[in-house]
Amino acid sequence: MTAPWADPDEPPPAHVVLAFDDNRLATQLFGHYGRNLALIERKLGVKADSRGNHVTLEGARDACEQARAVLEHLYEALRKGRDISQGDVDGAIREVTSQGSLFDFDPAEQRQSFDEIHLRRRPVRARTAAQDAYIRALKRHTLVFGNGPAGTGKTWLAVAYAVHLLERRMVDKIILSRPAVEAGERLGFLPGDMKEKVDPYLRPIYDALYDLMDRPFVERALQSGEIEIAPLAFMRGRTLSNAAVILDEAQNATSMQMKMFLTRLGENSHMIVTGDPSQTDLPGGQVSGLAEAVRLLEGVEGVGICHFKAEDVVRHELVQRIVSAYERLDAAKIEAASARLAGKAGS
Repeated sequence: MTAPWADPDEPPPAHVVLAFDDNRLATQLFGHYGRNLALIERKLGVKADSRGNHVTLEGARDACEQARAVLEHLYEALRKGRDISQGDVDGAIREVTSQGSLFDFDPAEQRQSFDEIHLRRRPVRARTAAQDAYIRALKRHTLVFGNGPAGTGKTWLAVAYAVHLLERRMVDKIILSRPAVEAGERLGFLPGDMKEKVDPYLRPIYDALYDLMDRPFVERALQSGEIEIAPLAFMRGRTLSNAAVILDEAQNATSMQMKMFLTRLGENSHMIVTGDPSQTDLPGGQVSGLAEAVRLLEGVEGVGICHFKAEDVVRHELVQRIVSAYERLDAAKIEAASARLAGKAGS
């Protein structure tokens, strides 16, 4: 009998019970104090209650089926010996929700899972639709631009793909570069030689390497020259052949520097350019080489351009909200400037 207050057009809430055969893995799946389940509840709008190795899902039918898919996907990862973090949980949620309703899912029209990069240490899988498109672009194009806010995984995935190419001997070396632009500090006041002065600017790239490869291998590759890290200025005059070349923080490259870098591309090389146009440290009035290159090379054969947005941020949830707030501020400034120009034109 239907309750008198129930909406006849509303489908009844679903009730799904899942059982996982390994108690230890189930505990890891649910997370410390159930924090993984709490994230699923918050993101998908379901209620998840765990008891032992069982979890009960209640809520809208589609949401429960999405939660089921997330939990089963993560449990399978644990069974294969992988550790899962809250980032992995969030990535699984994004992957499932990007497919829409599981009841209307058409395998012929939609991708069943996000793409991944296979490394010796572990597979690196896309966590958002934008990351999925980025990985597919890396595999298809010789030159790829990753353009968008901080925290979207642009640099990390670029380094992962470069490591993939090196491990399979598809290239002979990895070359990692960033413009050594001073953001308020003076490079000359830092102690040490040129390498020691530049290293702090390249620390995010080192962090990505150590995260994706075993430390002894990274150290040997740095000493042998299989992995080379250098500021953008050192690229002039070189031809970069049989290499995976990454330019990070490219928004700080000038127009001439960007042209110089892009024309270093040699035989059997792959080039990846990443940056956030909203965080340029160039002096006022200078055009960002990244923004100009993306505009000029849009649609050129062999070039892939991937745009990331605030919703693609895969760091702490608060970072996504911070980026969104700044994007709204920038949009308001553009609207105000347009209004001033319209007012002047009218007068």
